[in-house]
Order: sequence, then structure tokens, then C-alpha cells
Amino acid sequence: LTKPRVIELLLVTTAPVMVLAAQGVLDLEFLRILIVTLIGGSLSAASANAFNCYIDRDIDAVMKRTQGRPLVTGVIEPRHALVFALALEALAFVVLWWGANLLSAVLALSAAAFYVGVYTLWLKRTSRHNIVIGGAAGAVPVLVGWAAVTDSLDWAPVVLFVAMFCWTPPHFWALAIRYAEDYRAADVPMLPAVAPVSEAARQMIGYTAALVASTLVLTPVADLGWIYTSTAAVLGFGFLFATFALSRIPTPAASMRVFTFSITYVTILFAALTVDVLVSSA
Repeated sequence: LTKPRVIELLLVTTAPVMVLAAQGVLDLEFLRILIVTLIGGSLSAASANAFNCYIDRDIDAVMKRTQGRPLVTGVIEPRHALVFALALEALAFVVLWWGANLLSAVLALSAAAFYVGVYTLWLKRTSRHNIVIGGAAGAVPVLVGWAAVTDSLDWAPVVLFVAMFCWTPPHFWALAIRYAEDYRAADVPMLPAVAPVSEAARQMIGYTAALVASTLVLTPVADLGWIYTSTAAVLGFGFLFATFALSRIPTPAASMRVFTFSITYVTILFAALTVDVLVSSA
């Protein structure tokens, strides 16, 4: 119901940004804020995902990929899921406000509201650009992490927000290519379900190029070193190569390779960011 594997990805982007915001100073106060923010962020994301399952239970029943979700199988009653989702978001707001600051709590709440209201309720069923605009919610955790540490925002988290915003379309469209028939059956206008795969692949290349550019812009903005920069360049080249290869041979198998690589990309990129900051501050 809460899609834990999705939450994992959000935490992978949150914690390293907090290390960057703290300039590598990992004292007890930072560790306290880190734990609180990861807990609060997880609760907020879990709430948004539970709302998503509640709203989409009709189309989840049609799509083979989602037919095992608890609201489809009847393991959980819709009313209980709705109450659960509301409780999680309320708890998330309290945890972040009490343990970090009001700005981080408001940002997390805004991301959840955007994901539920703009993406799930509106764009997902009406626009081929649904995941492009709606995916912005998944980029907000970098802002939450920075705000939790500094109680402010700066250009570094904004650049990372742009990077994650650009990462979402090639990541999700790669999965949607594999399950295009599911989206057609549910009448959800995900781009690979309503346009030729070759067109989706071309757009994936564009967003990937913007992603790579934004990750490299972060180097001067956040005063990062060679560890992060070289990793971002190599990973970016690999991501671009994978999307180019998909455009040449647009098959479901190739799309799943891009999807898998996109997850590895984020994990290694943000790990390199953490290592770079820690080495520089040592």
C-alpha cells in the first residue's frame, strides 16, 4: 500500500543532500535531524503512495502489474486505507515540524499534496505529460533534506531538484514501455502507451541530456570536487548511451535495462556526492 521500494529511492536522494547542506559535519545534532527527516519523509511518501493506491484502485484492477495490490485483492478496505493515508501524513508533518523545522514539514506536505492532487487525481488520466509534471513531487525530497538542516533553501538543492525532475521521465517511461499494454487497457495516457516507442525514446534522450547537464552544473554551484564530477560525467554518459540504444532498438527488454540503470544511476550519483563532501571536509 505504501510502496516501500519507491520510498527507498526518495531516501537515497534525501540523506546525501543533508550531508551536503551540513558541509560534511556529522555531529550528534546532525544525526538527530537526519533520523527525524528520514522518518518524517518516509511517512509523508508512504501517505502519498497510499492515497495513490486508494484513488487508482479501479485502474490497478485492470493492469496486470498492479493486480496484487491490497486494495485490489481486498486485503485492505478502501475506507481503512484512506484513514491510514491521512494519519500517516498528519504524523509526518508533526515529526518534521517538531524534529526539524516548519519549512521541511511544509515542503514534504506540498510534495504529497502535489502527487495526490495534481498527478494522481488530474494528470495521470488526462495528459501524456502526466509523469513529467507530476514527477516533480519526487524531486522535492532534496529540498526537504536541505531545509531540515539549514531551515532555508539555496541554489544547490534547486539544481538537484531540477536534476531529479529531469531524471523522472526517462526512468518511468522506461518502465511504461515494458507495460504499455497495461496502460492502454486502463486507458491511462502514459506516453509510451499513446505514442510510438521511438518517440518516447527520443524524448527520454532529451530529458537525460538535461539531467546530465544539471548534475554537472552542481559542481561549481556546490563547490564539489573530482569524485562527484567524474562520477556524474561517467554515469551521465552511460545513461545517455542507454537511452540512445533504446531509440535504436526500442524493445521492452531494452527499456527494462534503462529502467534498472536509472535506479543504479541515482544510487551511485548520490553516494559519490556524499563521499565527495566527506573527503573534502576531512
